[in-house]
Parts: sequence; C-alpha cells; structure tokens
Amino acid sequence: MIEISNLTMSLSSAGRSVKILDEINLHVPEKELLAIVGPSGSGKSTLLGLMAGLDRPSSGSIVFDGTSLSDLTEDELAMLRRQKIGMVFQSFHLIPTMTAIENVQVPLELQGRQDASEEAKRLMTAVGLEARCGHYPVQLSGGEQQRVAVARAYAGSPALLLADEPTGNLDSKNGTLVIDLLLNLHRDLGNTFILVTHDMNLASRADRVITLRDGRIVEEQSKP
Repeated sequence: MIEISNLTMSLSSAGRSVKILDEINLHVPEKELLAIVGPSGSGKSTLLGLMAGLDRPSSGSIVFDGTSLSDLTEDELAMLRRQKIGMVFQSFHLIPTMTAIENVQVPLELQGRQDASEEAKRLMTAVGLEARCGHYPVQLSGGEQQRVAVARAYAGSPALLLADEPTGNLDSKNGTLVIDLLLNLHRDLGNTFILVTHDMNLASRADRVITLRDGRIVEEQSKP
C-alpha cells in the first residue's frame, strides 16, 4: 500500500536548516494497522502529513498504491485524498456552520455520489449518532464531534485511513469509544490504518508499532 524510501524532511528555522525526518524507510502492506509512537517533536505528525500528500519531502519518495506522490500535481494530490484517503485529527476540524450529517455528506458530494444523503445517514448510524444528525458541532460533545469526524473520514470507504492523535482532546471514556469505533471499522472494511499516538495501550492493539526519535525509526515491534 505504501512504500517510503530514504525520506527526509528539513525546514528552515532562524536561518538554519532543521531536519525533521532523516532517511526514513518504511513499507506498509495493504490492510495493516500500523501505530507510530515517539516523543513530541520526533516527526510523527510530519510523516503522516507527507503520506497524505499534504506536504512534499525535501528528498526521498513515497509511493502510495503504485503511484509516486512526487509525480502528482496539487490538484491530483487533492483528488487522491478525496478518492482513497480518510483523515482523523486531534482537533475535529468540523465545519461549524454545517450540521453533523452535512459535515459527513460533503466529501460524498465532492465524489459525485448520487446517494450522498443516504450514505451520510448510514455512516452517522454506524458511529451511533443517528439521533444527532441535525445538530451543529457546537451542540455536540467532544466525543460526539470526533465520532462525526470518523464518519466523515470513512465517507467513500477509503483504502487508507490516517489518524493523528485521534483521542488527544478526549477524556478516557470518550477516547476508548472512539478508538473502539476506529478499530471496528478497520476490521469490518479491511482498509489500511496508520495511527499516530502517545497512548501505548492503544499502540499495543496495532499489528505493528514503530518508534520515531529525532526523525529516525529507532524501534519496530510486530505482533507474533
């Protein structure tokens, strides 16, 4: 699903170059649940953003489902995300002027789905929020907002789901609900799921865990 080779990312800060990622090599097979852990500033979110095509690396390559992201224009990258990639962030990033179901419906409409309304309702039911479809984000709890974000991320059944600290703004009860939801959807749909987290209990539920430190992969553990 994803092949990363010699990936380096550097940024300019105070007149000098700061290396965020340093020669990352990583193969993610189809349907794997991969957890990325490591201290703050180790490059976890940067790596996830590069895999989504939200930024371009300083050097190296990312091949997603047979396509080199470096070969795509910005419009082509946006189309790839629309068709094949779902994303869940620590901050929910819901559109505040739209209801919960409208937030889920938007990506389906962008895909040209004629059944966007019906599919959005199905997804809201799948995340247990069928009774909250008409509520605006401000009327929802943090846990409910994140569940709407999960439903939106799964609109169109993406081949790849990327989640960046999806429980970071939630209490333990709501965090558990969201993680169970994500893992159940991953199991049922059989997509590839890459998760950035500080929660080692959550990471332990993945098929494989890689640890980043100072922009490098320093450890890798797989389930027996």
